[in-house]
Amino acid sequence: MGEERWKPSVTVAAVVHRAGHYLLVEEMTSDGLKLNNPAGHLDPGESLLAGACRETLEETACPFVPEALVGVYLARLHRAQSNEDITYLRFAFCGDVGDRIAGQALDHPVVRTLWMSLAEVRASVDRHRSPLVLQSIEDHHAGKRFPLALLSTHPSVGLLQK
Repeated sequence: MGEERWKPSVTVAAVVHRAGHYLLVEEMTSDGLKLNNPAGHLDPGESLLAGACRETLEETACPFVPEALVGVYLARLHRAQSNEDITYLRFAFCGDVGDRIAGQALDHPVVRTLWMSLAEVRASVDRHRSPLVLQSIEDHHAGKRFPLALLSTHPSVGLLQK
């Protein structure tokens, strides 16, 4: 008794492709400046879609409209600087973003947003926050799409909101 139950960290991510380029964020991490999809942790009381929209808006100042699920990924990452060992369960959605909202600051620790070609994303692997950045983009490039109707959020989840 007293043994803590293992739980993966649930995250959501946006894969946004426009005119041959993918939207990424550059963010400060304990391992230095890294590239990531607009992504973050699912909040209590939040659906997966709502989480993806919220995180994308916070990190890019652009509203996100999800169109499909690209994939569900499980990855274990060890952070050298902090000695953290975390398993992530990531839901990656593709879609488009609207215009940047004037005056809206980017969420800390995001430094800037940038658009990169697939070749540039592939060439910058050493700067990716996790292997899931490239994997979700490669899956998108390969045409992997699953209908959003695949996902369901029971109304009880909303009861977790404060």
